[in-house]
Amino acid sequence: MHRSPATEIKVWDIPVRLFHWSFASCFFIAYITEDDFLSLHNNAGYAILGLILFRLTWGFIGTKHARFSDFIQPPSTVVAYIKQVISFRAKRYLGHNPAGGAMVFALLLALTLTCLTGLATYGAEQSAGPLADFMRTQPIAIGKAAEELHEFLANFTLLLILFHIAGVLVASFQHGENLIRSMFTGRKQLTD
Repeated sequence: MHRSPATEIKVWDIPVRLFHWSFASCFFIAYITEDDFLSLHNNAGYAILGLILFRLTWGFIGTKHARFSDFIQPPSTVVAYIKQVISFRAKRYLGHNPAGGAMVFALLLALTLTCLTGLATYGAEQSAGPLADFMRTQPIAIGKAAEELHEFLANFTLLLILFHIAGVLVASFQHGENLIRSMFTGRKQLTD
């Protein structure tokens, strides 16, 4: 359903929306280029690291709904919210709901670890990147372990993304709003 501008409010600023879609695009590029296009894979990984640094900064100095203080909740609140979702009694939030806030944190953490293990793998296998000098001094097993952990974390991140998409679809259905559209326009329905 299309809402008139008078019933909508700007929630997601341009930096948040650009970050979101750039982050998703870079992960997708890195994921599908894994072994076949190493240069593109690495560049996507470096872009992800830059995006993470931007989002961490914007999480403290950005607009109201971009700030971590607006949506990071204690685990007990997240669990209570998920129970409300399951029972179709979830409260609607203008910004991120508690589960969405937890997912932002989980994705940032998972991709930070994915990138760091990727840098370790790149240093060990290609003697390149910022960790190359350190990884050259490590036993081969450390490089292999970094590679295995990197692949696990990339797949775990993909699983988190699938949960994220499912959560967006469930929340859109439960609250009768198109959350995917709002991540393009930045606008959400003002009231239920």
